[in-house]
This record gives sequence, C-alpha cells and structure tokens, in this order.
Amino acid sequence: MVNVPYTLYHYPLCPFSRIIRLALSIYKIEVKMVQERTWERRADFLKMNPGGTIPLLIHEKTGLAIPGTNVIIEYLEEIHSSHGKQNSLMFRGIPERVEVRRLVCWFNEKFNDEVTRNLIGEKIYRRFMAKKLGGGPPDGLAVRTGIANARIHVRYIGYLIRRRKWLAGQALSYADLAAAAHLSCIDYLGHVPWNEDEDAKTWYARIKSHPVFRPLLSDRIMGIQPPEAYSDLDF
Repeated sequence: MVNVPYTLYHYPLCPFSRIIRLALSIYKIEVKMVQERTWERRADFLKMNPGGTIPLLIHEKTGLAIPGTNVIIEYLEEIHSSHGKQNSLMFRGIPERVEVRRLVCWFNEKFNDEVTRNLIGEKIYRRFMAKKLGGGPPDGLAVRTGIANARIHVRYIGYLIRRRKWLAGQALSYADLAAAAHLSCIDYLGHVPWNEDEDAKTWYARIKSHPVFRPLLSDRIMGIQPPEAYSDLDF
C-alpha cells in the first residue's frame, strides 16, 4: 500500500467536501478518501472531530485533525505558500483575497441556506437518515424554494462572469471551487436552471472540463442516478 500524507473524511454530495477535494487535486496533494455519513454520529469519528462535521482532513504523520472547509483552506494556503509556489487559489493581494473570501462565504452560507440545504438536505440526506434523526420524505415546500432560489444565484454567477474571467478575478480561485461544488451537487439532482443564464452555463462548462473535476462527476449515490447531462462536458 502506498502511504499518503493525508486522509480526507467526506461525503460524495457534500459541497464543502468537494471544495477541498478540488483544492487538493489542484495543489497535487495526495490524499486517502474515506466516506463519512455524519448523521450516523459514529463514535470513532467524533473522537477525531467532536463537531461531527465534514470535511475533516487528517495529517497522518502527526495526527493533526483539521476540521471544516474554511480551516482546511487556510491550512492549505499556509502549507502551499510555505513551499514557495506562486499560484494560489486565494490570490496574493489583500483586496483580491477579500473578494475570494466574500464569495466563498456567499456560496457556503447564503447559497447553502437558500438552495443546497433545501435540495440536497431534503432529497439526499433525509432519505438515508433514521426517522428519529429527521429522516423521511422530502419537504415539498423546501424543495420548491430551493429550485426557485437557484435561479437567482445562477443569474448572479452570470453577472459576475460577465465582468471577470473567473468569479473573483482573472484566475481560478476558491470562489470558483465553492460555486462549482454547490452547483455540481444540485446538478446531480437535475435542479440547476442552466437556461437562466448562458454565461453562467459557459463558466460551469469551463470548470467542469478541468481534469480535477472528473472524479466528482464519477460519484454516485446508491439508489439515485444523476441525469445524463451531469457527466456530459458538452451539456
């Protein structure tokens, strides 16, 4: 067995995990992937991360547990920068870094609350959760709300990309990874209104065709198949 420096605890349709998976691939950091169903509240996982959330990155040599998307991003940037590499997904200038962080928060907080939680939370997580933990059929109102809100966010992505090469500026950044991670999850359910904004669709096609995105497109959830366009680079 080949030893790898890190283990990443994740779930295939967890957008926060997908952001880190993309970043690790872009930075060419080797990692062992372990799926974690956080709703099961597994005791061994809670010992590593009492918060019980994913993603969780473990440095295998030291045992250091790095929990949560934002903490992992900052950790990766410190490690990446210390290696003297010039390209950063966080950018170098202070105003540019502020814009990247603003958009990461936009998608991980606002988009997640208004769209992802209403769609992935209702149609995926509740399907597998025990009834006593909130499992059961999806809430129809929540699903309809998520679909309606997705239209607004897709238009905002189009607005940004008409003014910049990428969402936060002239280069790929964590802002693009965050947006694409959330969109790819709801696209698995066929709920992204791509006809809402052609520029947003063109941007997603560009990031979707990046080699680091391929493993995400191969993810499958037992009993739920994505639409054909999910894996189609020319959707």
